[in-house]
Amino acid sequence: MSDLTQVLARIDDGLYDSLERLFELLRIRSISADPAFRADCRSAAEWCAGALKGAGFEASVRDTIGHPMVVGHYRGAGDGAPHVLFYGHYDVQPVDPIALWNRDPFDPAVVEVDGEKRILARGASDDKGQLMTFVEAARAWMEVSGRLPVNVSVLLEGEEESASPSLLPFITANAEELKADAALVCDTNMWDRQTPAIATQLRGLLYEEVFLEAASHDLHSGYYGNAARNPIHVLVDLLARLRDPQGKVTLPGFYDGVPEVTAEQKRQWGTLGFDEKAFLGDIGLSIPAGETDHTVLEQVWARPSLEVNGIVGGYTGEGAKTVIPAKASAKVSFRLVGEQDPDRIRDAFRSFVRAQVPADCKVSFASHGGDGAVTLPVDSPFVEKAKRALSEEWGKEAVLIAMGGSIPIVSQFKRQLGMDSVLVGFSLEDDRIHSPNEKYNLKSFHGGMRSWARILDALGR
Repeated sequence: MSDLTQVLARIDDGLYDSLERLFELLRIRSISADPAFRADCRSAAEWCAGALKGAGFEASVRDTIGHPMVVGHYRGAGDGAPHVLFYGHYDVQPVDPIALWNRDPFDPAVVEVDGEKRILARGASDDKGQLMTFVEAARAWMEVSGRLPVNVSVLLEGEEESASPSLLPFITANAEELKADAALVCDTNMWDRQTPAIATQLRGLLYEEVFLEAASHDLHSGYYGNAARNPIHVLVDLLARLRDPQGKVTLPGFYDGVPEVTAEQKRQWGTLGFDEKAFLGDIGLSIPAGETDHTVLEQVWARPSLEVNGIVGGYTGEGAKTVIPAKASAKVSFRLVGEQDPDRIRDAFRSFVRAQVPADCKVSFASHGGDGAVTLPVDSPFVEKAKRALSEEWGKEAVLIAMGGSIPIVSQFKRQLGMDSVLVGFSLEDDRIHSPNEKYNLKSFHGGMRSWARILDALGR
C-alpha cells in the first residue's frame, strides 16, 4: 500500500481517538473577548502546543500584548520540498444567551439528529474542530511514515473572535520565521454536505461601536417623559436612517470601489444550484432583506452590507422599570467588497452619526478593527492540487466559491508575508457558529482529516 492509503486507513481506525483529543480542546473555555477567561485562553494555547508536539512538530507558546500565539514547525521534508503555513484559531465566541443552549456549551458530545452524527459544543465548528482536522492529519502521516510530504509551519492565534489586536504586530515581528510558499486556512465552509469547496473571495470587515449620553443620570419617565431626551430614541432613529427602503446603505461614498457582479460570475454561480428559498427557509425566514436589485447569493458574496449587531440601553431585567436611560449604545458592522476603504467608511459613519445627534447629547465611538476585502488567485498550483485532492476524497468535483464572511489574516498574509492563501474548510451553513447549539458534523471532522491528508500528499508531489 502507498503511504497515503495507509495514512487514510490510520485516520479511519483512529477516528474516536482523534475525537477525544478534540473534546479535550473543546472543554477549555477559551472565550477571548471576556477578560474573565484569560487563563482559559492560555490553557488552550498550551494544549495546542502540546498537541502539535504530539504530532511531530517543534512547538511553543508565544506571549503577545493579548492572548498568546502558538507556533509550530516541521522541517523534515527537505530543502527542496514546498513549505506551507497552516493558520487556525483556538479562541471561541461568548456563549450568550446561555439559556438557549440544549446542553453545557463546554461539555462536548456526539448526538444523532436526522441520521447525522453531530459534535455539539462551542468552538466545534469555529474553529477548534477545523484546526484539529489538520493537526490530526499531520499526526496520522507521522505515525505511518515518520514524515510529512511538505515542510509545515503552524500559526494558531487566540484573538480571532475579538478583532485580533495582537496578530499584525506578531506576524510583522516574526515575518522571516512565518514566511512560506503559501498559507493554508481552515475556517470556511463546504458548498453543501456532499460538495467540497475552496473559497477565493472574502468580504472585508469594519466594526464600530457608538455610545450616546443624554441626561446626567437615569430619569423617572413620569417626571421627565417628553421633556427629556431619550438616547435610545436618538440611537434607533439614526440607525434606521443608515439604510433606505430598497436595502441600500445611505452613507455618502459607501459604494465607492464596489465592483458590479460580472456576467461570468453570475454564470458560474448559477451552475451551483443555490436555492434562495431554502437558504432563508432553513433559518425560518422567507423574504430577502438586502438590496432589492441583487440576488441573495450576490448580496452575501459580492455586495457590501451594514448590520446592527447589538443595542444596549435602559432597563433590560425582568418586569417593569419606568426609566428614561442616560446612556445607550450600539454595535455596528460593515462587510466590505472590492476596493472599499474601511478607514473612509469609518469616517463617513462617524460623521453621519454626529450630524444626527442633538446638541445637548454626547457621542463617542470605539473601533473593533477593520480590513479590506480579499480576492485570491484561482490558478495557482496550490489551489489546483488542493482542488484535485478534495475532489478525490469527496467523490464530487470541488467548487470555487466566494464567502460572505471575513478572515483578516488572509490579507495580512499577503501584505506582510507576500503569500497567498488556500481557504479550505468543512463547516456547513447550519453549524450555528457564533450562536447557541453550535455543532460540527462528525462527517465534516472525519472527512476533513482525510482531505488534509490528501492535500499534504498532493502538495508534496
